[in-house]
Amino acid sequence: MAQPGSNVGSYAGSYGRSPTFKSLIWRIVFLHILAVAVVAIFLPLVLFWLLNSEIDQLHRDAMRAQAEVLAERIVVQPGGLLTFNLPDSLKGLYSEAYGRYQYDIRDAEGRLLFSSHRRSAATAAPRSSESISGAAVTRDLDGKTVRIQVAEDLAHRDVIIDDIVSNFFRRVGWITIPILLVLLATDIIIFRRAIAPLWKASEEASNIGPARTDIRLPTEQIPREILPLVTAVNQALDRLEGGFRVQRQFTADAAHQLRTPLAILRTRIETLDDRAARQALHADIETMSRLVAQLLEIAELDTLVLDPGETADLRAVCAEVVASIAPFAIAQHKDIALRGTDAPVRIHGNSEMLQRAVFNLAENAIKFTAKDTTVDVEVREDGSVRVRDSGPGIAEAERELIFQRFWRADRRRSDGAGLGLSIVRAVADDHAATVAVENLPGGGAEFTLRFRLAEEAASFPSPLMSAEALAKADVGEDGSPR
Repeated sequence: MAQPGSNVGSYAGSYGRSPTFKSLIWRIVFLHILAVAVVAIFLPLVLFWLLNSEIDQLHRDAMRAQAEVLAERIVVQPGGLLTFNLPDSLKGLYSEAYGRYQYDIRDAEGRLLFSSHRRSAATAAPRSSESISGAAVTRDLDGKTVRIQVAEDLAHRDVIIDDIVSNFFRRVGWITIPILLVLLATDIIIFRRAIAPLWKASEEASNIGPARTDIRLPTEQIPREILPLVTAVNQALDRLEGGFRVQRQFTADAAHQLRTPLAILRTRIETLDDRAARQALHADIETMSRLVAQLLEIAELDTLVLDPGETADLRAVCAEVVASIAPFAIAQHKDIALRGTDAPVRIHGNSEMLQRAVFNLAENAIKFTAKDTTVDVEVREDGSVRVRDSGPGIAEAERELIFQRFWRADRRRSDGAGLGLSIVRAVADDHAATVAVENLPGGGAEFTLRFRLAEEAASFPSPLMSAEALAKADVGEDGSPR
């Protein structure tokens, strides 16, 4: 058996769970529609009642005025006899033939003295208030009290007055509904304008991320009721930014501090007599140096703020990457080739950051492609670059995991720390670009970076960085980039 109030609870639950009623505007609109419906129903009724009351009051005032006029027509004769002289202009108004108005004049004891109807004193009793409506006045004439009653027969109420009331009710009904609907539409516009600052704050909040922790929600036009919440969110963002800053600074400081010991260690290894041990230690040093360099790249990417108007030539960037990483590929009996369009491809972005992203994709492809195969770096006119290898491919379940920091499919491998592809994802996020991976039908994987094309292509070529790029690549003895 349902408990009392269970229906109310289920209604409230469905009201709260409904996606529509999660919107503040729709909640206000729904409640406003209910209010409009109630007003649309009861307002004409109230106006109708007020109009009838006003008409009744005017009618009573008119009846009282008629009674005053009739009182002036009563005259006391010298012998104390009362006479009533009704002028001809008023006789028709009170005639039985017309039947609309009537008057009774009575003394203090209630005896009928004069009446508009020809009835005897015995039969002329006051009629019920349900059938007539009127007014009465009392006058003292030479010591005689008389009461003049004037009434209108409700059965013969003026047709014009009835028409006025009915027409008013009908017209008010038709006018009220459009007015209330216009009011509802106006209120919706007002509500939308009132919460416009919240939408603006939401847009700003959507831009907040690990690379843009400096953004704060605007508080200038936020309603006073919501301002404490926005202020608390901004304060929380301040604390988060402080935590990010400490973490980034620690990473950068640690990476910088490690470079000097590694350089010293590399120098000391050169003094070893055992060539095999020296080569093994050199390989470990190169791996550690690469890890430190990647940590520095991550620290720099985390604090990078791009110029919205900055553009780069994606074709030139990829050409520099291929030139700088070619020795690493050749040292492993592999090859790398630049394919696609030969024309400049202007995109929004920072050329140095783009070079790092493409470099890490190419390096990853060279590591996993088979010997005596070629890694293709293809640049397309739509602002995308595709890097293809002939390796084992990537399992579908791992296609998102590979972009996480320090994630490696095979933990037993010691030739990487799992940071290269995370740098690619970070560069893509900073440039509002996308990065995707899929397996090729003939084997291998294809990574695709897609950037936004610049609206206007620059006429000047991108700066050549061949020698500088090779220096930055810091190729080791085995040809691997540090």
